[in-house]
Amino acid sequence: MRMILAVAAVLYSASAFAQADKPPMVGDKPLVQVQSKGAKAAATTAAAAPKGKQQSIAVRLQACLEIDDGTKDRLSCYDAVVPPAPKPKPAKAKGVADCRFLKEEDERLACFNGFAESIPKLPKT
Repeated sequence: MRMILAVAAVLYSASAFAQADKPPMVGDKPLVQVQSKGAKAAATTAAAAPKGKQQSIAVRLQACLEIDDGTKDRLSCYDAVVPPAPKPKPAKAKGVADCRFLKEEDERLACFNGFAESIPKLPKT
């Protein structure tokens, strides 16, 4: 009898959970972030080739921040804005354009993140 009640409780809560209007949230982000491959490509190309009026590099870099951190997609987005040109022994980055000289992907991503996060939020016009 307990087993039947446990199964009924799980099924009832699962059906109620599936019918909710909003996905379950952890803080201000959804518990599960599902994004199709087309949406990821669109986010990457949105930063690289915006429609209409040409956006500044700062706005495009900030658009890359919307992609999950530590992913290849975010680095690809940054690389679309500032194409990489690795050097064997690059100097310390003094600006966002210097990040492209870093050979290691993790270092390049950290460099871009540091500069993109320090840019004051600009309006998306």
